[in-house]
Amino acid sequence: MSAFSPNQISAGPDINRHWPVVVIGGGQAGLSTSYCLQQQGIEHIVIEKHRVGHAWRNLRWDTFCLVTPNWQCRLPGFPYDGDDPYGFMPRDEIVAYLERYAAFVDPPLRESVAVTRVAPDDGGFVVETTDGTATADQVVLAVNGYHVPKVPRLAERLPASVYQLHSVDYRNPQSLPDGAVLVIGTGQSGCQIAEDLHLAGRRVHLAVGSAPRAPREYRGRDSVDWLERMGTYDVTVEEHPEPEHKLRHKANHYMTGRGGGREIDLRAFALDGMQLYGRVATIEAGGRLTFEPNLSENLDSADATYCKIRDSIDRYIADNGIDAPQVEPYASVWQPPYEPEELDLAETGITTVIWATGFAGDFRWLEAPVFDGSGEPVHRRGVTPMAGLYFLGLSWLNTWGSGRFAAVGEDARYIVEHVAASAGGNEALHGIRR
Repeated sequence: MSAFSPNQISAGPDINRHWPVVVIGGGQAGLSTSYCLQQQGIEHIVIEKHRVGHAWRNLRWDTFCLVTPNWQCRLPGFPYDGDDPYGFMPRDEIVAYLERYAAFVDPPLRESVAVTRVAPDDGGFVVETTDGTATADQVVLAVNGYHVPKVPRLAERLPASVYQLHSVDYRNPQSLPDGAVLVIGTGQSGCQIAEDLHLAGRRVHLAVGSAPRAPREYRGRDSVDWLERMGTYDVTVEEHPEPEHKLRHKANHYMTGRGGGREIDLRAFALDGMQLYGRVATIEAGGRLTFEPNLSENLDSADATYCKIRDSIDRYIADNGIDAPQVEPYASVWQPPYEPEELDLAETGITTVIWATGFAGDFRWLEAPVFDGSGEPVHRRGVTPMAGLYFLGLSWLNTWGSGRFAAVGEDARYIVEHVAASAGGNEALHGIRR
């Protein structure tokens, strides 16, 4: 495979023709698909709305880093190639890793081209873009499901004097107005942003949700290492005890890879001066917020998951006779003395509110009957009910690692096997439409 040339890739192949396969999205999912298609000798084009690595480069804060160890970066044909496999790549290194993968794959890529419509057409598909129209026998949608930042309508009640933003737009503490900051939401982004602000000396208020937490290092190994050995990450969506629709929307366990990797304990934050609240209930006139009385419940629930993971590792160690150092039982370092009921933004000097409230998918440009009643894609490991149409890179497409560097390659191989099988039975159509 030839060397990566951004200028050549930007020019790229002509969209305005028939393609056996169109891949939409040039991130890790789209690049993995291109690699697998090349291995099968299947002609295709990859269309990327921005440029390779856009989400990592432009939609993450300055101190962002992977939560999973570098050794779990195993894109097809291209495992982690650095010298710190047990470390956690920061944002710029993630971008560089993905760019090196693009150089390795050397995909037939068009960047800065948005797909505006995909629809069935004459036994295949029509793909309309901002730079012309293609037809295709098959289409792979490698665009994940995090398209639209979710901000509740409640935000409209905040005073105009308060600067508010979604977590996707947060970059660093210095970019915010002086004053205290309220972070709403405690998934991975909310917790890590709250920590980033706290470490910078900002006064932080944090509305705690129901996201679970996980240990970082436990009994001599990173918990991800233990869980990998235990086969936890191999459990498929069909095998998992939780219902599929809940699993695919479940908040990720919060911890961090910052500083070489460490746990995030919101109770420890509270001991160090961060003010914690339950879930936001209402916002009243003048910037007074009320909270549900569930701070203790949410902290206890997160700790219960944390302890459950530790217990499962303990059982694995015992069942397999592994020599591993003992660790003291978990003991919480702080308990809320009361349930905070309200917060006045002006009285507490809060000038910024950060909504760490997740994302929603937006597939309005896909005109195909492959969605359920709530607008979610219907598929089985990325294979939709419509022949020739596939999803890749979605959360829990098949396993925990489906939307990550860890297992997106396995899903790409599976999808391309289906693509190849369909293409093999459709050679005459290829010949006619080319």
